[in-house]
Amino acid sequence: MEQFAEASLATRYDGIFRQIQKRVADKIRIPVEIQLWGDRIYRLGKGEPAIKILVEDRHGLAALSGLDEVRICEAYMAGHLDVVGDMLGFASLRELLSDRHLLHSLWRRITPLFVGRVQTDRQAIAGHYDFSNEFYLKFMDPTRCYSQAVFERDDETLETAQHRKLDFAIDVCRLRPGDRVLDVGGGWGSFTEHAGRRGIHVTSLTISEQSEAFLTDLIERQKLPCEVLNQDFWEHASPEPYDAIVILGVMEHLPDYPSVLRHLQSLLKPGGRVYLDASAFREKYSKPTFVSRYIFPGDHSYFCLHSFLAEVARTQMEVLEVHNDRHNYYLTCKTWAENLDAARDEIVSRWGEMLYRRFRLYLWGSAHAFLSRRMDAYRVVLQRP
Repeated sequence: MEQFAEASLATRYDGIFRQIQKRVADKIRIPVEIQLWGDRIYRLGKGEPAIKILVEDRHGLAALSGLDEVRICEAYMAGHLDVVGDMLGFASLRELLSDRHLLHSLWRRITPLFVGRVQTDRQAIAGHYDFSNEFYLKFMDPTRCYSQAVFERDDETLETAQHRKLDFAIDVCRLRPGDRVLDVGGGWGSFTEHAGRRGIHVTSLTISEQSEAFLTDLIERQKLPCEVLNQDFWEHASPEPYDAIVILGVMEHLPDYPSVLRHLQSLLKPGGRVYLDASAFREKYSKPTFVSRYIFPGDHSYFCLHSFLAEVARTQMEVLEVHNDRHNYYLTCKTWAENLDAARDEIVSRWGEMLYRRFRLYLWGSAHAFLSRRMDAYRVVLQRP
């Protein structure tokens, strides 16, 4: 009876993998080895496998057999699946998977209509940024800049490339000591510190409690001519207009472009400039369900350049510069992912295996998306006449 049961299971597993092979045969580019518990092995594609997927139990097998991206990511985070080998290669397997979760996509877009924009933003930001500051510092470079760097060479350090980007933002906005700048989404103070050390007065907005505490301590310790406000961009008003506004990696949280542009103009003095950088998709509101559920909840939406520029054309704002940063963001995410992996043991011991795996999927997946041109990234400079 035991041998009969084993043979029956083997026949079932063989059938499952024949179905998988049939569905991916024309799409698979990287040979993959799939190993079930009990050492049963299957291979997809031709040649020596570059990736090995370990199926730890029946939950992992069920997720894998459905070829659904979200279920596979959830199985990996929960430990039902594991990966040995090239994580960039593993991320490339997304091309074989489906991601059809229309109700979830619709709900995240209409939630602000029911809950309110400001409340939705606070909930969404808390969902991503209110982990311990020390967790993020484990994979970022010493500048703590949480958006793309600007590299001159692929082998350059991330810190050097981030300093170049911050210098670019200051120079392109023509900032001098004593100028007033609004930093929308202060993060961990990369721009506040970089500009504040030059005597530039930065007002940094954040709606993350962890970020507010970090920025407050940074400003006090370094005696920077800056301030931090726990305030949503939509609620912010100033008695006098700013010389410039910088938005580092925050346009993804500001998808209502007409309202954003009106508010920017109301806060900016004539002749003042806006610098922004962002990760981007060519279709607005296009976002993998895994990212919207587990990384950036709410109606976070990757930047859509042509939609944004179409709205700029309806205003008096002028477009001065647009830079394609796709390769820069690939190098940035790749370095973050490598740093995360290098710090795995400490991250797991302090914050748990699931958080490590969640961000491992996110960072390596983002790196591959930029490398494969599934995602874009831009720097944009505007000026109010």
